[in-house]
Amino acid sequence: MPQTSERGKMMPQSPIRKLVPLADKAKERGVKVYHLNIGQPDLNTPQVALEAIRNIDRKILEYSPSDGIKSLRVKLAEYYKRFKINVEPSDIIVTSGGSEAVNFAFMSCLDPGDEIIVPEPAYANYTAFAISAGAVIKPIVSSIEDGFALPSIDKFEEQITPRTKGILICNPNNPTGYLYTQNEMDRIRDLVKKYDLFLFSDEVYREFCYTGAPYISAFHLKGIEENVVLFDSVSKRYSECGLRIGALVCKNKAVKESVMKFCQARLSPPLIGQIAAEASVDTPPEYMLEMYNEFVERRKFLIDGLNRIPGVYSPIPMGAFYTVARLPIDDSDKFCKWLLEEFEYEGQTVMMAPASGFYTMNDVGRNEVRVAYVIKKEDLAKALFVLRKALEVYPGRTHTS
Repeated sequence: MPQTSERGKMMPQSPIRKLVPLADKAKERGVKVYHLNIGQPDLNTPQVALEAIRNIDRKILEYSPSDGIKSLRVKLAEYYKRFKINVEPSDIIVTSGGSEAVNFAFMSCLDPGDEIIVPEPAYANYTAFAISAGAVIKPIVSSIEDGFALPSIDKFEEQITPRTKGILICNPNNPTGYLYTQNEMDRIRDLVKKYDLFLFSDEVYREFCYTGAPYISAFHLKGIEENVVLFDSVSKRYSECGLRIGALVCKNKAVKESVMKFCQARLSPPLIGQIAAEASVDTPPEYMLEMYNEFVERRKFLIDGLNRIPGVYSPIPMGAFYTVARLPIDDSDKFCKWLLEEFEYEGQTVMMAPASGFYTMNDVGRNEVRVAYVIKKEDLAKALFVLRKALEVYPGRTHTS
């Protein structure tokens, strides 16, 4: 019998999706599952996007250019200017979701054995794409006690070797909701400049910054414009996760040329998704404000509710729509599985993402979970109550204070 590849064996399961079969079985038993595990907002997709899809009158659904429809790239360049990100349409490559942008960037910039420094916890798929490229993630672990603030720059320098090729950040952060300060971004810039590294910057949550602190793009950092590779997506800001439209934004000619080879190999990003995404750039400001205000309210409601449960602690996230919470449990993987397999309260249970999957080190995040506040407050209230009841009877509970 032929054997599967070592690469396939190394690929981690998604902490966000690996428990879906258990959730499906719970639903088959008639249990109501509150999905706090995945960043799929329950808010309606903009009407302009839905109308653009309904009004498609093409006779042929043909391939688009490999770098995306030009009119979409023009609109995205105009959109970025609202955030003082000055790029040209030629600097934008449309991808099949933000995930493909990460994948193609790693494949284009990293050779097998190259290293990238990543503050953790971090979006789990970064590890998967690094493995695909044969690259190695060197984690810099942040602490829940510090609100997941960026660790000392000395910690970064300690990780730099001759194989270090880049630093990867997500700002605002998934899974923690942390928002990098100007001082932190300046320190990262100085390191990138000093060692001539790539700065991979995932900025898909830029619309969701809640503290009044400014959103700082990697493209705002002077002197490293050619080092920056920015990842973007329409999934979160327009509630369009199923469109699978993202973007890789870069001024570096060599990187763009390399990325385009991978784009040509997969032919084109989704045509219908691009049509809807282009229309979405014209989403009325009222929609964006309503979505923003809804997440502000949900954030406060969730964090207040979590911190009222005995033994639970969550810092206040400053952006995105997630938090990482510490629970009084022995193992978050076991607990999240137990919630779906063995527990229910009045026909209800909760699905969360074990935070261990957002760290590359095996012994970190074992008592933490990522919680997404992507459901309405009424359901968040029920989910919080069910979580409280679950913690009261969970066999692996560790303490009560």
